Amino acid sequence: MASLNQLSPPSTGTDSGTTNHRSLRREVGLIGLMWASVGSIIGSGWLFSAKNASMVAGPAALISWGIGAIAIALLAFVHAELGGLFPVAGGTARYPHYAFGGLAGMSFGWFSWLQAATVAPIEVFAMINYATHWSFAEGLQRPDETLTTSGLIVAVFLMALFVAVNFLGVKVLARTNSITTWFKIAVPLATIFVLAITNFHPGNFTEHGFAPFGIKGVLTAISTSGIIFALLGFEQALQISGESKNPKRDIPRAVIGSVSIGTLIYVLLQVVFIAAIPAASLAGGWAGLDFEGISRPFAGLAMTVGLGWLAYVLYVDAIVSPGGAGLIYTTSTSRISYGLSKNGYAPQVFEKVDKNGVPYFGLIMSFVTGVICFLPFPSWHELVGFITSASVLMYAGAPLAFGALRRRLPHRERSYRLPGGAVISPLSFVVASLIIYWSGWETLYRLGFAILIGYLLLGGYAVYAIRKGLPNAPRLDWRAAQWLPAFLVGLGVISWQGTFGGQGNIPMWWDMLVVAAFALGIYFWAIRVALPADVIEQNIEDVEVVDAGGH
Repeated sequence: MASLNQLSPPSTGTDSGTTNHRSLRREVGLIGLMWASVGSIIGSGWLFSAKNASMVAGPAALISWGIGAIAIALLAFVHAELGGLFPVAGGTARYPHYAFGGLAGMSFGWFSWLQAATVAPIEVFAMINYATHWSFAEGLQRPDETLTTSGLIVAVFLMALFVAVNFLGVKVLARTNSITTWFKIAVPLATIFVLAITNFHPGNFTEHGFAPFGIKGVLTAISTSGIIFALLGFEQALQISGESKNPKRDIPRAVIGSVSIGTLIYVLLQVVFIAAIPAASLAGGWAGLDFEGISRPFAGLAMTVGLGWLAYVLYVDAIVSPGGAGLIYTTSTSRISYGLSKNGYAPQVFEKVDKNGVPYFGLIMSFVTGVICFLPFPSWHELVGFITSASVLMYAGAPLAFGALRRRLPHRERSYRLPGGAVISPLSFVVASLIIYWSGWETLYRLGFAILIGYLLLGGYAVYAIRKGLPNAPRLDWRAAQWLPAFLVGLGVISWQGTFGGQGNIPMWWDMLVVAAFALGIYFWAIRVALPADVIEQNIEDVEVVDAGGH
């Protein structure tokens, strides 16, 4: 493809487009980066996931959180090295491009964009769900938690509000998010403390058995109850790393720090939720868990146990927490589309930035996509499993890029070098593949359709750009990505034949062994056929953001 150096003014060394001679501004420090990630992790997930996990796995949901936290930590460590190595806007969309070229880069770029674009709508669902407690918002949702016409209008308005705030620029956004994140952390911590000292019933952990639904319930909860979804968000520091003041130092710290904070808060929330449930609410077992206001779990539980003041605080936080996460993911969506365009997978209009350094066309498209999501996914629960699968599929590209870059460019300077990376990298890819598999066939076949749509859109543009000889026309590098269709189709076939929503032809445990072996085979296949070192270096040079200040 044509060199993308021409898209970055050599005088600044910043990640910019010549489409209007402006660049992203490097104005975000360590706290802004970390709070971007923590603010995304502490979103609507904490409001629903503890209840959902309890109903699927019982008290053994704690094991689900443990497995989920280990999985996310493994992926975060891999991303930490890559983030410090390549501080670029829309980072997760670019790492596979460096190592495997155009086809893999386009594919994982689409997975990244798909994940980010669908999170803001789910946060809007959460805001509306809790808001219906107030009389003025009663008509926004139906009893099955789907939106009414008036609810849809409010949802569109909230999406527009996310976009409007983003137009103020990343510096204002980072400051706004830092303020709201302190509140978002304080409320869950207060909830943990108050429930622990006022309503803690240890007997709940053995009521109806610690693991009433067995290992399948534990594993299913990881993907479908919101556990992985709740822990997602550490990558937000990577997506805005092109606007970091000191990316090589701050990106690894922000990624690892945000995962540690988020995991601790979520595990403690699960503990106090299980322990605070009144005995009467467990009469029907964990699957039949019921109390007044259960559709708004923590607030409803607080009312049930006589903590009305805490419920009031939670209703306020149910606006702030999802709102803050939706705001950040709207930012992320525009930065990923910016990165896709820089790599030649999308029209260059996505690179245009306004006077505040905001890629405005990407913001507009994130709004349009969010509104479309309200139609096929009319509730929080309908969308969460889909987002989890798309997110983990996006993350799966990082271990592959990590392994290839370690092998091809072993001596390249790394501000953070992951200890044991040769083991952690393939292990994290196996874990990512298992989480995708645990999402179930019903979710994965829908994800398959979304992937096909992405290939039609981005692939169609790539073909057009190549035929027209456009300056940013991508090279698709079929050979280096030959493993990708095998991975997508193979994992789909295993899911179809497996025990998690599939035909059940591959017995329990054997199915997971098959997924693990299959993932390891794909990993080492991908590493073996990755691009040569000189081509990787050229890919990096074409779009790399060096450590320089904005203007």
